[in-house]
Parts: sequence; C-alpha cells; structure tokens
Amino acid sequence: MAKEKDLIKRPFSFLFSWRTFPSYELMSYFLMFTSVPMLAFGIQSYDFEIIKIVVFTVICLYSGFFAALIWNDITDADIDSVAHPNRPIPSGRISKSKFFSVALIFSALTFLFAFLVSPLCLLLVGFAALFVTFHDKFLKKKVKLPAYSEIFTPIQWIVVAIFGFFAIWTALPQSNEIFINVAYLGVIKTDINAVKQMLILVVFVYFADNAYDLAEGIVDVEGDRIHSVKTYATSFGVKNAAKISFIWFLTAGIMGIILFFITVLSFVFLILFICIWLYIMYNSLKLLTSKKEDMKKIAAIVGRRGFDFFLLSFNFIFLDLVVQLLFHYFN
Repeated sequence: MAKEKDLIKRPFSFLFSWRTFPSYELMSYFLMFTSVPMLAFGIQSYDFEIIKIVVFTVICLYSGFFAALIWNDITDADIDSVAHPNRPIPSGRISKSKFFSVALIFSALTFLFAFLVSPLCLLLVGFAALFVTFHDKFLKKKVKLPAYSEIFTPIQWIVVAIFGFFAIWTALPQSNEIFINVAYLGVIKTDINAVKQMLILVVFVYFADNAYDLAEGIVDVEGDRIHSVKTYATSFGVKNAAKISFIWFLTAGIMGIILFFITVLSFVFLILFICIWLYIMYNSLKLLTSKKEDMKKIAAIVGRRGFDFFLLSFNFIFLDLVVQLLFHYFN
C-alpha cells in the first residue's frame, strides 16, 4: 500500500520540484488564463455556463502551458546542457522517455478540455500544438532566417489570447454581427469591436513576450550559438538585441494603453499597468546603456522582470474585471 502511494506521489512531487516556480507565478498563470475569456465576455451577470467555459479554458491552457514547457525541455536538452545544466534532463533527474510520457498526459488534458469548450477551440489548440512541435523539434535549429527562434516563440502565448476570445465567440456568443459557419465544427458569432480587442491583445502579447525573451536570449547567447539557434542576440549581436528589446517593451506598453481605450477596462487597470510599464522601461534602458561585460547580468534581471511585467498585466486585467463585476452585482 505504501509503495502504491509512493508511485502516485512521485510524479506530482517531481512536477513541483521540476522548475523553481514562485507561488505568485503559478497563481499569475491562473489569473491570466481566467482574465481573457472574462475580458471577452465583458461586465455582465455570470451564470453556470460562463463559469463552466472559464473553468474549462483555465484547465485547457494550464495543461497546455505545462505540456509546452516539457516539450521544450525535451527538444532543447542539448542547448540546456550548456545554458541550463540544472534542468531535469541535463541534470539526469529524469530521462527523455519518462518526460515524454508526462508531456503526453498534459497534452491529452489540453485537447480534452479544448473540445469541451468547443470543437473550434480544439482545432485552434491542434494547430498550435503542431506548430510548437515542429518549431521546437526542427525549425528553430534548421531555419536560417535571422532571429527565427524568437520571432515565432510568442505564438505559444498568443494562443492564450485567441483561445479566450474564441471560447466566448463559439460557446457563448455575444453578437451576431459577424457570423461564420465552419462545417462540422460549429459557428463563430461576434462583432468587429470584439475582433479589434482580440487583435490588440494579441499584439500586446507578442511584443511583451518577445521583449523579455530577447533579454533572456542575451544570457543564453553562447549555448544558442553552439547549437545554431537563430535569436536576435546570435543574429545581430547582444547590443542590438538590447535595443530591439527596449523598442518591444515600448510597443507593448502602447498596446496596453490602447487596450484600455477599446475594452471595458477601467482606470484600475490603466494606473497599475502604467506603473509596471515605466518600471520595466527603466530596467530595459539600464540594459541598453550598460557596458558589454555587464550585459548578461543585467539581461538576466530584465528577462525576469520583463516576464513579471507580462504576467502582471494580465493579473491587473483580472483585478479590474473583478472590481467592476462586484460593482455590477451590488449596485
């Protein structure tokens, strides 16, 4: 009996120790995955159906997040042996075959809950999974396009923005202004304003994610060069990568402010967002103006804080929407 319990506990204990996820980061993912369908749904009364869609969306995206990270660890084991030797496969804590089994479980959960939202959401997740698989396994080491790896890496996070809106458009449509009937998969019902909101969120996700990824690419530049991975740092040099990262953070901030103007978001979001945006711009400027010998150290800080900027932006969206919903219910 004790052995059986140990077999059940072992995979979970490994997952919790697999990477050093701060508790606030794990909670931030939950708030991120919750905030997008809430933003698409707007400020109105919640019933069982919308709660179900939000819950299924969170489980689907959370499973997909872990699946993508594990697949990345499997395909990047050779690069990680140089850049991140403490990760599970390079350190010998788990074999590729066992990690492959774990990835399959999370992938299955992703597809199951995507289907429970709608067949069209399943199709979206399927396309994303195929792209990520080919990108991680083959394309980012084979394609010679400069900075190819970092140009396409944000697609994994863009899926979060698109999925949240598609979940509402396909399962709980709010408008019939745009009506698209997809044979055997169902219909998409929405309006032009909702499409604009999704597109601005997608652009924000792309530049916010890419900005901190460029900084992290400066840290990993030696390992990426050894394995011919095309990042901004390996393609254009670390100084130019720092300049582009700064511009991307600037663009992300502008997109966040536009999102405030075209969605139901209030000044609760705007004030908090501008504060963290100015903070990350200050840190990015420090990286841009630093000496070459100090760049890796500062880039590691910008990469970490840039990711926090990315996550907290969604946390502030969630906070804003919850505050507004409370006013909606009690007024």
